[in-house]
Amino acid sequence: MDKVRLGIIGIGNMGTTHAKNISGGKVPGMEMAALCDISEQRAAYVKETYPEIPFFSDSHELITSGLVDVVIVAVPHYDHSTIAIDAFENGLNVITEKPAGVYTKQVLEMNEAAKKSGKLFGIMYNQRTNPVYGKLKQLIDSGELGAIKRVSWIITDWYRSQFYHDSCTWRSTWKTEGGGALINQNPHQLDLWQWLFGMPDRIMSHVSFGKYYDIEVEDDVTAFFEYENGMTGTYITSTGEAPGTNRLEIACDMGRVVVENNIISFKRNVVSEREFNKTNKLVFGCPECWDCKIPTGSQTEDQHVYIFRDFTAALLHGKKLLAPGEEGIKGLTISNAIHYSAWTGGWADVKNFPHDEFYRLLQEKIKNSTVVKKDIQITAGTEDTY
Repeated sequence: MDKVRLGIIGIGNMGTTHAKNISGGKVPGMEMAALCDISEQRAAYVKETYPEIPFFSDSHELITSGLVDVVIVAVPHYDHSTIAIDAFENGLNVITEKPAGVYTKQVLEMNEAAKKSGKLFGIMYNQRTNPVYGKLKQLIDSGELGAIKRVSWIITDWYRSQFYHDSCTWRSTWKTEGGGALINQNPHQLDLWQWLFGMPDRIMSHVSFGKYYDIEVEDDVTAFFEYENGMTGTYITSTGEAPGTNRLEIACDMGRVVVENNIISFKRNVVSEREFNKTNKLVFGCPECWDCKIPTGSQTEDQHVYIFRDFTAALLHGKKLLAPGEEGIKGLTISNAIHYSAWTGGWADVKNFPHDEFYRLLQEKIKNSTVVKKDIQITAGTEDTY
């Protein structure tokens, strides 16, 4: 293989962006070979914009067409796993948009299909390409921070108005989207959390559903994470705050790290707090601390393009993937665990997550879904469709 032929399934907001990037030659070694969407409106757009590209209204027909080596699945969340499994079973490589799915049970099945196929599997976790988080991971993995004691992430700059929720038929219901802030806005941060700090052992949460908007899914979340090694974490997110905050704070043996406004600030102890504590003889003694600014470099490439280039390099040259698709289960497990804790009023065991029980509870939410979408006018081409 000297050229990767890509099929894009779902020409909504993200699929349209991907089509522009690939057709614009931003990913050397990859070409756009086929497009698919079930919407007549999007079909008309594609045929006018890309008349030379084969178009399909059925994903299975694209998958079995023989025209593509890879598909990216950019459809509403419930269909991510179903389409990915179909692609794997028909010998294709797959990139899926986030989240990996809505519930862990279906994503475990997708991961098994990927393993059985032997094909390359990636996920659009483009935030891993952010040099700020890359540098932070380097600091953690190198041991520069010492043991981490506590992590707190306030990520409330996801403001979404009622018009946003009403502007798309599949948004903000259990039946069609499968959740709210956690499943739509937060998959990147939940992935970054586990990528940086590992998976918690258990989670306790308080979640509000429809607190700020006429929706049935979550729009305000506070969760407490516990780790076997003693580390704890708090995760706070909301779509109902403006202007909101994005602040990640890490308390560690070597001081305190704050990530805010794409800047890493490190108040670094000269010696670790644990070592200082062993020898200190002053009643109010405290380690000497330096105020350090950590250089991170700047983002030189579009994040989505980076993931496509990374995937192409992996296919053509055997490069290790930055964002393997199999890892999508991790952030989703955290998301499901937060929901599970809120629904049951107790701890969610992340290590031994009750996949079947969560699925049963979700089906009850879907069955009792009552929110009816309003009939509103939106700008043509902005609705997320498959």
